[in-house]
Amino acid sequence: MEHEYSVLGGLNRAAIGRYLSIMSALVASTLGATILSIVDFARRLGWADPLPPLILWPLTGGLIYMVLYWLFDTRIWRWKKIAELLKVPDLSGTWRVAGQTINQDKTLGNIWEGEITIVQSWDKLRVRLKTKQSASNSIAAALVYDKADGFRLIYNYKNEPKIGERELMAHRGSAELVFDDNLQTATGEYFNGHGRYTFGTMKLSREK
Repeated sequence: MEHEYSVLGGLNRAAIGRYLSIMSALVASTLGATILSIVDFARRLGWADPLPPLILWPLTGGLIYMVLYWLFDTRIWRWKKIAELLKVPDLSGTWRVAGQTINQDKTLGNIWEGEITIVQSWDKLRVRLKTKQSASNSIAAALVYDKADGFRLIYNYKNEPKIGERELMAHRGSAELVFDDNLQTATGEYFNGHGRYTFGTMKLSREK
């Protein structure tokens, strides 16, 4: 399941809520005044029954905020100019992964391949890795904007081996990925523990 994630170096999330609240209030007041004018005009012509003014404000204000936040959470934040302002990259999609373990003596170990699916909205994120032997899901994550290195994704995950993989054990770990400027490739490292003590490197390339 998707989980909340932290945003470091970008625009404060609380500020977005305040801006949307202000915007919804402005839209609601304008819409409410317009509706009341129409109702008053219709009432004068005898076309409508009186409508309690108190109903309009909470109804329009609440609904407008919900609609605006839903649009922002699912769509608006992804727009290129908005994403650049917020310093939050859109990483959602499918990525091919080429990984390699590193042995305790620092020699190179096994090479493995997999596929990462990133599901992301403004509020939530999920990193799903599938290989021939196991699958993992992120359980916590943070997106960091670094002026020198660019965007960095840090996440903790829980890995479950597929049935029949006797040599593998369920374990937890963490990974750190640094994305290029055009968000098409990334490089990083991973560290496993709590059941499997290994570490290595990863290279990602976006598929779609």
